[in-house]
Amino acid sequence: MNANSEIVAAISTAVAGSDQDHRVLLQSIVDTARVIFEASASSIFLVNEEHGDLVFEAVSGEGEAFLVGRRFPSTKGIAGWVLNSRDALIVNDLSTSTVFARDIAESTAYVPGALMAAPLIYEDEALGVLEVLDPRPGARTGIDELTLLTLFAGQASAALRIVQRNRHARRILDGADGELGELAAIVSTLAQGDNGRREAGLRLIRSLHELLVDNRS
Repeated sequence: MNANSEIVAAISTAVAGSDQDHRVLLQSIVDTARVIFEASASSIFLVNEEHGDLVFEAVSGEGEAFLVGRRFPSTKGIAGWVLNSRDALIVNDLSTSTVFARDIAESTAYVPGALMAAPLIYEDEALGVLEVLDPRPGARTGIDELTLLTLFAGQASAALRIVQRNRHARRILDGADGELGELAAIVSTLAQGDNGRREAGLRLIRSLHELLVDNRS
């Protein structure tokens, strides 16, 4: 794919939806998971494409106010183990776990005693990890806990893939120059606007396109 084709593809992706729309979806997933498992907290991590670390993308409960955006190595802790093994996991007593990275937990100001974690996989690509911290031992829903967690992970995986694609598209748009760069700047502004402004901008672009096609013919 040449540079112009990449920019056109990036424009299509960026207009498709805002990062904020997908953050709302991710937040709803961790909020629901925390309620279902009667947990103290739930979080979603995404592998950052640039530096390879795991980054907090959504947090519900403990740490919700300050953890989003924080990162740690994708090879450390239970989240790192789940990401690389691609296996879901329940640990009922973290004090006995040899994989648990207590130093990372302490840096978040919350050290859980138990957790559940599942890899977020989309089309065979490991995107991140979904964790539920300190679920109530007696909490049952009639479905095997890991199976239920995997269902949530499937929803989160699709949302995370969209987030990844949007961010990749934004990086391409930010690097565009010349006439395509001007178009990219317009599209980037549209993508970051609210739904009303984005739709108004798209109507204007469609009208311009129709005018140019009419003049050409």
